Amino acid sequence: MSRAWFDAPAELMAKAAPELVLGHLAKATQFPAELPQISAWQFSIAHLQQLAWALPGAHVFLEFAIPRMGRRADAVIVAGPLILVLEYKVGDRGFARHAIEQVHGYALDLKNFHVTSHDKAIVPLLIASEAQPQQLDLGFWAPDRVHAPLCLSPGDVLPTIQRLLASGDEPAIEPLCWADGAYRPTPSIIEAAEALYAGHDVAEISRSEAGAENLSRTAAAVDRIVAEMRGCGGKAICFVTGVPGAGKTLAGLNIACGRLARDVGEDATFLSGNGPLVDVLREALRRDGRRRRQPAGSEALHIADRSPDKFIQNVHHFRDEYLPPEQTPSEHVVIFDEAQRAWDRAMASDFMRRKRGQTGFDQSEPAFLLSVMDRRPDWCVVVCLIGEGQEINRGEAGVAEWVRALQADLPHWRIHLPPHLLAETGPLDAGLRWHLGRRRTIADPDLHLATSVRSFRSDRVSAYVAAVLGEDAAAAARLRPDPAQFPIWLVRDLAQARAWLQAQRRAGERAGLLASSNGLRLKPEGLHVKAPIDVCHWFLNGNDDVRASNALEDAATEFAVQGLELDWTGVAWDLNFRRGDTGWLAREFRGTRWQTINATADGLSRADYVKNAYRVLLTRARQGMVIFVPRGDAADATRPPGDYDAIADWLTACGVPALP
Repeated sequence: MSRAWFDAPAELMAKAAPELVLGHLAKATQFPAELPQISAWQFSIAHLQQLAWALPGAHVFLEFAIPRMGRRADAVIVAGPLILVLEYKVGDRGFARHAIEQVHGYALDLKNFHVTSHDKAIVPLLIASEAQPQQLDLGFWAPDRVHAPLCLSPGDVLPTIQRLLASGDEPAIEPLCWADGAYRPTPSIIEAAEALYAGHDVAEISRSEAGAENLSRTAAAVDRIVAEMRGCGGKAICFVTGVPGAGKTLAGLNIACGRLARDVGEDATFLSGNGPLVDVLREALRRDGRRRRQPAGSEALHIADRSPDKFIQNVHHFRDEYLPPEQTPSEHVVIFDEAQRAWDRAMASDFMRRKRGQTGFDQSEPAFLLSVMDRRPDWCVVVCLIGEGQEINRGEAGVAEWVRALQADLPHWRIHLPPHLLAETGPLDAGLRWHLGRRRTIADPDLHLATSVRSFRSDRVSAYVAAVLGEDAAAAARLRPDPAQFPIWLVRDLAQARAWLQAQRRAGERAGLLASSNGLRLKPEGLHVKAPIDVCHWFLNGNDDVRASNALEDAATEFAVQGLELDWTGVAWDLNFRRGDTGWLAREFRGTRWQTINATADGLSRADYVKNAYRVLLTRARQGMVIFVPRGDAADATRPPGDYDAIADWLTACGVPALP
């Protein structure tokens, strides 16, 4: 299937009847073309025909699909060794920033996700039909060979292209082979939620490489469990585990959207105790819904009729709704995201007593939530998405708490899990493993997501971060991602970190500063981790908003960013996790001084939460990161330079170079 609504060699494009080209475009659109669109097409067709006369051997594509962004570039011209992406703004005299970022985004999308564009030179051109002639300056090429956007009047376009062609002597691109190249996008979780909610299939928005194949196998495994429970009237729980960035949330959203399809007709809900994630995804879906004037089809309309507030819920609100024992949930399929963060019995009981007035509540969150789903008289499936090694707060007991709940009151539930949870080195003690061995437990390797898809530039980031947080610097250095694909730098000056992030971010990409929630001695550096941020503004607002992440003013903590991601991150490292004589030491700042947090031999401790906080912070980037380690102050006992230097030295030993 052609990616463009119309394409032709330049020789044919130059001679084609404009009405014929316009007819192809009008026929390809799903909705009746409005007069402004027809007028814009007429202008671009006429202009492209003028260019075609002067560019023999080129090939012209109109309305070229950019799937990850859900848009189409007005035109793409393949001329010699160049891919030229053209965006027309008919009637405009100037060049709005959002338009510049739009065409730049198209070029970056092709470079990153269109296989046959990876090694090509790409030039984005923004053409304002009423603009005055511009001073022609070819600007600069980025290291990945995506040119800075060129803002041109219609008359500037041909001489600009001719100058670009004259400046190189690389072999010409074969246009049709280029256009037919595989498209392997890796959307952010926000982009993925918008696409899935609008009715797209996960195959359309995921790479067809190891990570995406893993996602498809996991979804298929869950679908088989759902079909079996629906057929026999049983109840089942399945645990889906994965490394940081493996796409657990994407898998959960895909499963939930799949159950919402008209031909399935099941009520499914995506639940998360991660309040910032819920808020950001809901707001993103609302904003995306306002941008989409018409849904893509009847299936999308069916899904869009469902409120984002119902489709994605805070697990604590879901819990409160079903406190009355007579309340039966409407959902057959419930997906619990970040299920490792569910509260243990002590935390849940204390909260319900203090905040909800439920003095008799004496269950862990997993036990109560499973008892709610057990009220269904027919069948149900609970999917627990488990981020291993990402428990970051008091009372988060991990996967073991879910198994204890099943052990106590739900012997009739079938259990599906990945095999490594049953291993001696896994998160379950011998007693829980013995219990699982005596009941209907099915081990399925397809329920583990082993490949990180967060960073489309490197799948080694999570393994590298795990090694950095370990005790073998040489092993970590061997795992360091390719610097050309995923740069990681060390700086000792926050201004240098900000400058690097600003230089890296292009078009619609997002950058942001991150810091541990207990990094309280970053305050002298201007990072106030206790200052609240509005996560929706921080993740979703544009560059002209100082509350947005791209402003690089507010640092988000592990609680704000777990489950979400940015393209470029600046991670500030404080002394709550520092190097000691025996390795890493976890600490917390209380009053006027640091206090050591002692690790425990069994189970998760507060020391583990500190370590996991840094694991979360260091695995948020999709394209690269800079790590800021302050220099400290010899006059400040809470910020000794030697302690910060020890962290910097460790990172250097792990292969993180200093930013020049």
